[in-house]
Amino acid sequence: MRPTVHGLAVDQATRCAHWRSEFDIAAIQMRCCGLYYACRQCHDETAGHAAQVWPVAEWDQAAVLCGACGGEMSVKDYLACASRCPGCGAAFNPGCAGHHHLYFEVV
Repeated sequence: MRPTVHGLAVDQATRCAHWRSEFDIAAIQMRCCGLYYACRQCHDETAGHAAQVWPVAEWDQAAVLCGACGGEMSVKDYLACASRCPGCGAAFNPGCAGHHHLYFEVV
């Protein structure tokens, strides 16, 4: 069963009120609460607690969801995927790389 993605105005492909392009289809499981959110801004506006980033030691955890196929991937696989789902090949927004520090420990 596909995990629920939380946020504001989330569609079936995990786009939200903040990010709505055809490529905004990757949701991140937040380290702090274990719930998938469409984006960090959705989490910060609705969760009621501070966000935590995924430490490098936990990058083998499945924590990224493809909004196209519903496949989950590890943080490590997501960071190495060159903005394409390793399962279905759907394109992710390459601009998301500029926000990785909001979700993942900077190394």
